Parts: sequence; C-alpha cells; structure tokens
Amino acid sequence: MSSKTTSLFSLNTLLNFLMLLLLPSTILLFAQTPTITPQKLPFDKICAGGLTPDPIKYPGEFFNHYQANFKISGFDPSVIFVVELSDPSGSFVTTQTATTALPRLANTPPDTATDKWLTFAVPTNLVGSDTYRLRVKSSTGITSSNFNIGVSGSVQALTAYYKPYINPFAINNNQPTLSFCNGSSVTLTIYNPTPAIPTSSPANYPQLKYKWYKDGVLIPGESGISLSVSSNGEYYAELNYGICSDVNYSSQRVTVTGTSGNGATITSSSGNPFCSSLGNTTLTATAGNTYVWKKNNVVIVGATARTYQTNLSGIYTCDVDFGGCKSTGTVDLKVFEISSTISGVDEGKVNKIPEGETVSITTTTTAVSPSYQWLLNDSTIPGETTSSLDITAEGKYKVIITQTSGCQVSDEFSFEVSYQTNLNVPQIANIVSPNNDGANDTWIIPDQYISGTNTQVMILNSLGEIVYQTDNYDNYNGWPQTTIKFSNYNPVYYYIITPNGQSAKKGSITLVK
Repeated sequence: MSSKTTSLFSLNTLLNFLMLLLLPSTILLFAQTPTITPQKLPFDKICAGGLTPDPIKYPGEFFNHYQANFKISGFDPSVIFVVELSDPSGSFVTTQTATTALPRLANTPPDTATDKWLTFAVPTNLVGSDTYRLRVKSSTGITSSNFNIGVSGSVQALTAYYKPYINPFAINNNQPTLSFCNGSSVTLTIYNPTPAIPTSSPANYPQLKYKWYKDGVLIPGESGISLSVSSNGEYYAELNYGICSDVNYSSQRVTVTGTSGNGATITSSSGNPFCSSLGNTTLTATAGNTYVWKKNNVVIVGATARTYQTNLSGIYTCDVDFGGCKSTGTVDLKVFEISSTISGVDEGKVNKIPEGETVSITTTTTAVSPSYQWLLNDSTIPGETTSSLDITAEGKYKVIITQTSGCQVSDEFSFEVSYQTNLNVPQIANIVSPNNDGANDTWIIPDQYISGTNTQVMILNSLGEIVYQTDNYDNYNGWPQTTIKFSNYNPVYYYIITPNGQSAKKGSITLVK
C-alpha cells in the first residue's frame, strides 16, 4: 500500500528548511556590529611642549607624544582609527579636533585583531583647559565612548596644555617701576619687542593665558595679556599652564606707585659735576610711562627711555608722563674741570722777544697733584716738568696741565714765540696787504703810538662804523686781526690816533692784495 505525503508534513518541512537557511545570517548580523572600547589612559594629564625628556632620541624637539589603547570588534582590517580631542569644555558636539598621528613608540605592545594602540600629538595651538576629553573615531564614522583617566567610568575630564613658551619674560617694557596719576589707572602689558621672532615673547602666542599677582597674591579673574592697575603694589605675571605651570615661566617684578605729577627729578650716576674721562654718566628720570629728553631745550632725537647717557655738559630736562599728569625734571649737568692760568705770554698769539733774551712763563692750577708737560713744535721738551719754563728759542709752545689724583682732567695753553724785529717806522702806514705772505700783513704805526704810550687808536669803515679800538696797540699782532675778504675793489678804512695829551692824527688805510 503506497503512502501519501500530507500537506501538513510538507509545510513543516518547508519551515524548518527556511529556518536553517536564515539562522546563520541572523547570527552573523548581530556578531558583526562594530564596537570601539577605550581602555584606561596610561597618563592622567597632557603637558605637551617644553623640552623632551629624551633629547637623544628627539634632539631639539618639544615633548608631544602620547599613547592610547582601545579594543575593537566587527571592523574590517582596512579601517583606520584616530584619537579625537574635544573642545576645551569637553564637548564633541560642535568641535572635534583630530590629533596628529605619530609612529609607534618603542616598547609599544603589538596590535592584534582586537587590541590596538595609537600614538598621537596634540595641536601646538591648543587652548589650555582642565576639561578636555579623548575618544577614538574610525574612518567609517564610528566613535567610541570617552577615555577614562581613573578607575573605570569615574574620571573622564582631562587636563591638556601645550606650552609653546617655556622661558621667563618681561612686562612694562622690561622696566622695574611704573607710575600712574592718583585717581586714574595704568596698564601693565606683556612685553613684545620683536614680534617677528615668535620665541621672543609669550605675547606671540594668542592662545596663552596668564596669572597676575599683586604683592605675591593671585588676582582673581585676570588671565589676559594686560592688566589695568589703579593701586600701589608690586606686580608680576606668570604663564598659566594649569597643573602644568612652572614658576620659572614668569615676569620680572614691577613696583607701581601713584603720583600727583609734580615731583619729576633727574639724577646723574657719576655725580654732578662728573668726570668725563671715566666715560658717560647715566641720567635717570623719575619712573613714569613715557619720557622726552631735551638738552638746552632742544629735543634729543631717539631719547625716549627713562635713562640717557652722555659725556657732555649742559642743561638736561625730561618730560615725564605718569599716565595723565606730567612733570619735568631738570639737571644742570657739569663736567668736572680744573682752573688754570698762564702768565708771561699772551695765549694764542705770537709773542715777540729780543733775540738772546729770556722770557719766563709761569702757570697756576687748582688741579690735585698736577703734572706738567711742555712741548716745543709738538715735541716734548726733555726735563721740563714743573709749573714754569724759561724760553729763549723761537717756536710754537704748548703746556698741558693734568690732574693725576681722582678724576684725570687736563688744561692746556698754546702760544708762539718769535724774535722781535725792528718794526719802528717813521710814519703811519696807509696801505696794508693782508694776504698772509709775511710782509705788510698788518697795519704798522710808529713806536710812539704803540703799547705803553697810552695812545687811543680807532679804525672805522667807510660807513663810519668802528671796527677796531684799543689803547694798547701792538704792531706784532695788529689790525686786521681777522681775514677781510675783498675781490673787485680795494676797501678803504679810516684811522684816528689820539696820543695822550696831544691832538689826533687822522688818515686812511687802503687794503690791497
């Protein structure tokens, strides 16, 4: 008897067959859902920047390499992973900052199909914060939960700073003092003298924040590049790298004082008078904000600092601006000098002596422990080191008097000696040729009218103006005593000679070449 398959059997058989086909696919679907599971970070903060702790391996580099470990499942081997950084508040909603992938560090465990390590660097323009977060993102768009820095699930907020500047710096143009007008304020600012050189000042890194201190106490809420000050105190700034900070990354101390603006003064570092042979003296004005220096009421170009160096005497002033109120300091600066005199000759002139006779020269001086050097025609006269000298020879003489104790300062006198010739003439000359040829260069008159006779001598120009007048005329150093220039005509002058108790002699003098 043949059997017959029922319809019910056929239906069950079909359902079982379909279930056997679908079950592996369903299992495979659930098994292949990609997951990224961050492991605890091997560090609890990021203090990047600064010199690397391994200068041999990374010569001249700043420290900036970190590792993160995570597990994966369900990813194709071709998928790439990166470590992603949140915004400073810890949010990934609007800002996701990719870190920079680095080669694996030495001794890093090998990657497996499920266990991965990434080495990365944070951005060098990172804005420091204590609430950053890290996560992993795949090239397929899958993101992980945040990394923990403590026990599982307890702490995710991460301190992260990059320190591009790791040196002391300056504020207030590197000056130690600053003034302001009482009732107003003044601003302290990070000093940045060379913006073209980034490493010259932290001001070249706008992402940096600062901590400001007054009298050693932190000023709350002040983190900018400048600070407005309205009270006396000692101020300084420190780079704020959070828990990565270093007290060595701070400015000099600046003493800030209020002033009414009526007390600017100037002091000289070498005293007043000062010894110029020792070099410049430094003039220092009362501390203010801006300075304008003048000498004898003329502005000194470029002199706008608190100090000014000079080795010249004069009346120096400095206009000091204290931040709204101004004051001017003044000093009458004098160079230390000695006072000396010479007698027996006329300084700067040709002194005539009869050939064979001696003229005695004597000097006096206020110099302490003075030394004397006598010269004839620019050569030292051997053995002559006292304050006086007997002269019998013609030539150009000089004596140099030097103070040898304390400030070394000198006086000197020059004169010329020549033998006297007989210039006595029988009558008053009416022609002079002042061309420096040694003949008839000056006006010669009879000896009865020259020095010692108490005769008044006057010379006038063609307009009747007096150009020369004396009662002690000297034929050897006579008129004209300065050069008179003429070209197309011969100028005429007029003389009036009035001997003591006698009538005047009058006439003309023509100058010729």
